Amino acid sequence: MNKKKLLAILLSGAMAMTLAACGGDTTGDTTTDTDASGDGAATAGSYTVGICQQMQHAALDQATQGFQDKLTELVTAAGGSVEFELDNASGESANAATIVNGFVSSGVDLIMANGTTSLQAAQSGTVDIPILGTSITDYATALQMENWTGTSGTNISGTTDLAPLEDQAQMLLDLFPDAQNVGLLYCSAEPNSVYQVNIVREYLEGQGLTCTDYTFSDSNDLASVTQTACASSDVIYIPTDNTAASYASTIHNVVVPAGVPVITGDTGTCSGCGVAVLGIDYYELGQITGEMAYEILVEGADPATMEVRSAPTPTKMYNPSICEELGITPPEDYTALES
Repeated sequence: MNKKKLLAILLSGAMAMTLAACGGDTTGDTTTDTDASGDGAATAGSYTVGICQQMQHAALDQATQGFQDKLTELVTAAGGSVEFELDNASGESANAATIVNGFVSSGVDLIMANGTTSLQAAQSGTVDIPILGTSITDYATALQMENWTGTSGTNISGTTDLAPLEDQAQMLLDLFPDAQNVGLLYCSAEPNSVYQVNIVREYLEGQGLTCTDYTFSDSNDLASVTQTACASSDVIYIPTDNTAASYASTIHNVVVPAGVPVITGDTGTCSGCGVAVLGIDYYELGQITGEMAYEILVEGADPATMEVRSAPTPTKMYNPSICEELGITPPEDYTALES
């Protein structure tokens, strides 16, 4: 072999080794690696997370804030960064769909859907981008999945704000033992509200009470439907219902003058028009969702196999101002809602 040919072979070998050394992962900044120290800890990259919030009210706002705070904390601690694209659907499913489609077009790394309508829009919008729901009462109902086992088997997981419904119904019985007629007030357009009411109705009717549904389609007929409910009810029950929560002041302006107490399914609604609630901390619920997002983005968890996580332990709470207006003395084991 002459010297020129030998030199060519050696140069080719050196180039191949150089290319092999440079031929690692060519993905963008969202790639995560294990820690160089060898302890197996994940190192975060840079992420963009789209947040679609169904509408603006206290409980959903708290869940969104908890999510952002916790995910930012965890990603930053792992050496990365996260940017949020937050949009509000104002209670309109068409708006939610538009928001989600925008997230898909821009290629966000994860979608957080706050509220049932937002989750349904995200489900329809993508089967590839990981989706986490929060403030969702029942995933089987929201996603229209039969034989629910706790995991979706798809790109969706998240957290539920469902407090024990039978315990909510028992709270009503404990506080108002003489009640005979219970009005069930909720938005018929929210499938999770229908789910909750069906369970509460069955429990209360099993205890001998008469339950009547009073449904509104949107905020326009809420006041008139509430007036009708007050006329025939000793107590009103409102489930975790986003429309009711957003317009709790409208309900307050009807039920308090009528002297009819309201038991609610969430703290946001109770703060506006209720006397008591078996409630959860929505900020903490959002934090749990943020932890799940970190597991997906940084640690590579698969939402298809991640079980939906429950809300923190619910607490018996009362609304001091409305209890005073209605002359109701709450039991000693109830905690006052913060105004």
